[in-house]
Amino acid sequence: MKTRGLFLLFTGNGKGKTTAALGLAFRALGHGQRVAMIQFIKGSWKYGELESAKRFSDLLDFHVMGRGFTWKSDDLDRDIALAREAWRFARATIAENRHQLVILDELTYLVSYGMIPEQEVIDTLASRPPAMHVVITGRGAGQGLIEAADLVTEMREVKHPYSRGIKAQRGIEF
Repeated sequence: MKTRGLFLLFTGNGKGKTTAALGLAFRALGHGQRVAMIQFIKGSWKYGELESAKRFSDLLDFHVMGRGFTWKSDDLDRDIALAREAWRFARATIAENRHQLVILDELTYLVSYGMIPEQEVIDTLASRPPAMHVVITGRGAGQGLIEAADLVTEMREVKHPYSRGIKAQRGIEF
């Protein structure tokens, strides 16, 4: 059997997409591999991933590129401009080939909201360095991304504490 860089897609309405991607990041870091994580939606608030990333600064490049939840936007034009700039940054990160794993966290939203074309994402992934693994996370992955991926995992919500009035908690949701 041969090895090559894989395109992994974590989608669906359930919790755990980013968490699964971070699990892969820590696995790769444990093998001394360089990892880039680019977050397209998460804003500037403090959350656990950012604090953990500081501990792996020699191998982990962590970039928060968004302003927060776009569906609550007070300036959609600014969000679209930031999304496109983040996508240009992601494409440059892939092209420079410094990382064995690149995680494009919540990229599916940019595609489903029409901020970047799905085919452009597919073409970028098809032309990535042959040994590079790429993970895309986010709800509502389009059929094109699903077909292009080597592995697709759909997170399905069965039960969530939020529906019982339990708010997001440090160490679990952020």
